[in-house]
Amino acid sequence: MRTNDNAGLVRPFAALRPAPGRAADVAAPPYDVMNGAEARQLAAGKPWSFLHVSRAEIDLPESTSPYDPAVYAKAAENLTAMIRQGILVRDPKPCYYAYRVRMGTHSQTGIAGAGSIAAYEANRIRRHEFTRPDKEDDRVRQIEALNAQTGPVMVTHRADSTLAQILAKVVAGEPVSQVTAESGVIHTVWMIDDDADIAAINAAFDAMNAIYIADGHHRSASASRVARARALASGDKGSRQPHDYFLIVSFPDDEVQILDYNRAVRDLNGHDVAGFLAAIAGAFDVEPSARACKPDQPGRFGMYLDGRWYRLTLNQPAPPDDPVAALDISLLSARLLGPVLAIGDPRLDKRIDFIGGIRGLAELERRVDSGEMAVAFSLFATSLADLMAVADANEVMPPKSTWFEPKLADGLLSLVLD
Repeated sequence: MRTNDNAGLVRPFAALRPAPGRAADVAAPPYDVMNGAEARQLAAGKPWSFLHVSRAEIDLPESTSPYDPAVYAKAAENLTAMIRQGILVRDPKPCYYAYRVRMGTHSQTGIAGAGSIAAYEANRIRRHEFTRPDKEDDRVRQIEALNAQTGPVMVTHRADSTLAQILAKVVAGEPVSQVTAESGVIHTVWMIDDDADIAAINAAFDAMNAIYIADGHHRSASASRVARARALASGDKGSRQPHDYFLIVSFPDDEVQILDYNRAVRDLNGHDVAGFLAAIAGAFDVEPSARACKPDQPGRFGMYLDGRWYRLTLNQPAPPDDPVAALDISLLSARLLGPVLAIGDPRLDKRIDFIGGIRGLAELERRVDSGEMAVAFSLFATSLADLMAVADANEVMPPKSTWFEPKLADGLLSLVLD
């Protein structure tokens, strides 16, 4: 099946998705938010869980590496079985889809479509993180084995009135699937198959200067690698093919939620508690806190050390006109983690760990009180404006700068590369 020759920024696609009444059987958490043992437990007694595709090692001996070629072959076998058994069905025409995710009182509604690889490579679909080759390699093998992209990339766009009006109309109708995950998060999908609406969505995205990857940099980079390899193998330089796109769900920037992404360090780099407090006093105002300290503004940090909370406030402003250096995590690294604790590259240093804000400040206390970590830091959540500023400057953020919540589900929408 060929797509429209006009690449555009985002285009409709004919989704592979759960048959009516099957969404609850299929929907699964993203493949990369759990380990193999957790995936086995979640999929127990659920033969059609999409974990049998996204984490197919659960159907092989426990000693099997998740990167064994047998895992990718098993994933393809399981996906084929779900299609043959009618658990997953393919829509007859390219459509867009409204995707709403609700966690507690927070709700965000976006548009699922096919993002252009050409736009990604031209930096109109902008990134803000480095990727790891080994993780890219894994997703490339998965995409090639399945001939499909099954993990949606979460993207954000500046709020647009045309898209908002179409979504408001569509979500007033009946969804094609709705499922409540074990976490309590509700995922709802509607089809947008009206030709006028599709044309209006095409035009609205095409008029945007850029959209921004929020969560899914490795999936995006892997899709780009697959597209380049297939174009090279086929020599096709003509009309666009399905592999020239990747699966995205784009949410308006005024609805996306970013949580804090906190840090913990295993030792004090040779300092005792008093010496460590003295060492950081040059860069921060340090105040004891009677309660767990969640920063209420940029430039402030919480610190849990030796059973006590402290509030840290920077005593020198952030550097002007540098969107990366001005980030709170950059400032913490430059003024404390590096010079005092000797943390080098946080992607490689085994002494530092990262704790998503969804786990709460109690997790920081637990990690330190257990003796696993010596000190933990709570951060003010990175803003979406900061993320966009970094991406617009063609820069990258430090690793683990953003924690987007809620996550999208795997299995509710897949993009087949036929």
